[in-house]
Amino acid sequence: MPVGSAFEDLAARYDAWYDMASGRKLFDLELRCLRPLLSGTGPPRLEVGVGSGRFATALGIEVGLDPARAPLDLAARRGVRVVQGAGEQLPFADHGFNVVILVVTLCFADDPAGLLDEVRRVLRPGGSLVVGLVPGDSAWGQAYEEKRRAGHPFYQGAHFLTLADHLGLLGRAGFEVVAARSTLRQAPMDAPVDEEVREGALSEAGFVAVAAGTRWRGGRDEQTTRATR
Repeated sequence: MPVGSAFEDLAARYDAWYDMASGRKLFDLELRCLRPLLSGTGPPRLEVGVGSGRFATALGIEVGLDPARAPLDLAARRGVRVVQGAGEQLPFADHGFNVVILVVTLCFADDPAGLLDEVRRVLRPGGSLVVGLVPGDSAWGQAYEEKRRAGHPFYQGAHFLTLADHLGLLGRAGFEVVAARSTLRQAPMDAPVDEEVREGALSEAGFVAVAAGTRWRGGRDEQTTRATR
């Protein structure tokens, strides 16, 4: 089953995971990682890969984009202004958003570098990118990779990038990381437990959130071209 079809056909199953005990705990820990990185930011804000809108709703993100229609319908019911489209071709004008957020989205992108180029295009000068990621070299990333190999419908289209891969992509796209927070240092388990969220991008963490800004020179966006990749 193609990944797009999985999120279309199984949207309710995907969304219901957040209401399970393990889903609620993991969601809470990830929110605690992400929320401080959005502190002080204002609208308009966009989530690329919004899915069913759980993160957008909890974090006050007004606009959400996703290629799959069925989860977007769920996000719309939660009050998110939804747009169907691909992250590599964002249907928005240049410099239209103060914040763009990606939560476990780059690993599903056909072209992560192209997606980040588009994010950079739609961010305003001084805007922020917030990325939540599962490092492929963490215990959690390896556990999800095993599920992908076993044919799990939601992970078949994923390519779990390492923490270094993510940071390299951000740097080559012209983003500079200004803050990071990490959680899920516990081993993957069916019953996750509460833990302290720590500052910094920790290699042993199963979920890392980073905030990044664009590098600007003389009031203009310093462009990073594909040739530098």
